[in-house]
Amino acid sequence: MRVADFDYALPSELIAQDPLPERTGSRLLVLEGEEPEDAVFADIGRWLRPGDLLVLNDTRVIPARVFGQKASGGRVEVLFERVLEGGREALAMVRASRAPGIGVRLWLADGAFEVEVTRREGPFFRLSLCGEGKAGEQDLPALLHAHGQVPLPPYIERAPEQEDATRYQTVFARREGAVAAPTAGLHFDDTLLRGLRDSGVETATVTLHVGAGTFQPVKVEDTTDHEMHAEWLEVSPELCAAVARCRERGGRVVAVGTTCVRALESAAAGGELEPFTGDTRLFIQPGYPFRVVDRMITNFHLPQSTLLMLVSAFAGYRRLFAAYAHAVSQRYRFFSYGDAMWLAPGDPDDQPPSAETSDAV
Repeated sequence: MRVADFDYALPSELIAQDPLPERTGSRLLVLEGEEPEDAVFADIGRWLRPGDLLVLNDTRVIPARVFGQKASGGRVEVLFERVLEGGREALAMVRASRAPGIGVRLWLADGAFEVEVTRREGPFFRLSLCGEGKAGEQDLPALLHAHGQVPLPPYIERAPEQEDATRYQTVFARREGAVAAPTAGLHFDDTLLRGLRDSGVETATVTLHVGAGTFQPVKVEDTTDHEMHAEWLEVSPELCAAVARCRERGGRVVAVGTTCVRALESAAAGGELEPFTGDTRLFIQPGYPFRVVDRMITNFHLPQSTLLMLVSAFAGYRRLFAAYAHAVSQRYRFFSYGDAMWLAPGDPDDQPPSAETSDAV
């Protein structure tokens, strides 16, 4: 399939720059049938049934962005993608006028701590902490919490504010490790979740630490040439048992966000859902046979992104893009702090034009 098939026009003023006053105050575009329906997120319970299982991603965003300089004096911006075992090494993206070489040291957060570039690993730099830093802070997690910033997405064109520390985090975030929020979960507050549970909807959690690669553009023309970024996940035995009980009672598995979809489908790659811990590079695009997820709650996604390809695979290409056109015409708010969608599965034969041409050839 051509990446260009997944493009659409989006006025820049529809990209949400700030969260709404209330988490549940977002709009909800419902795609249960062929025609989209306009609703509000606070009414999400209208489309959930007693016995359904709502799967939430409990990853927690870390303050992963730090500014500093090289020994030469050049400014750098470091986004810590993943802190490695032991807490003194990390994989990170480094923005600078010139990429730092092996052995170069970076002074970060006005000299609060120092790291050394030890090697390149694909798009990432492997960084090693030098010394113990100030005030006895001896590992990278502590240093990031002391000196890092909330890593807002690149399309939010402002510096992070105090409010972002809580609003760019779900109310059920527990396990630290993400550099981007699982944004579909941002619409839930404790009151809404409690009401859904009281109505008979069960909840369970997976963990998928969202990486910075989720914002990286697809740089190839054909989707088959794209190499998916790796993200760490855990699907527990308890979650697998919850899914099995849901199936037994006739309920539906409702994934909150593309991260939950990737986690569940990665753990079912062998045909059946099984406990899984480790990295996934699963790339879901139209034609993918979904094994676990029955419904999906998601935000609106960037043009030509792998996440847009995933939701197109689930909802059907033409059906999904018609819904996006409706969202643009009705002035929905897009991306991380934007509005949400409820998606039912579409026709698996609803494919992008280039896929149909390929099949015909």
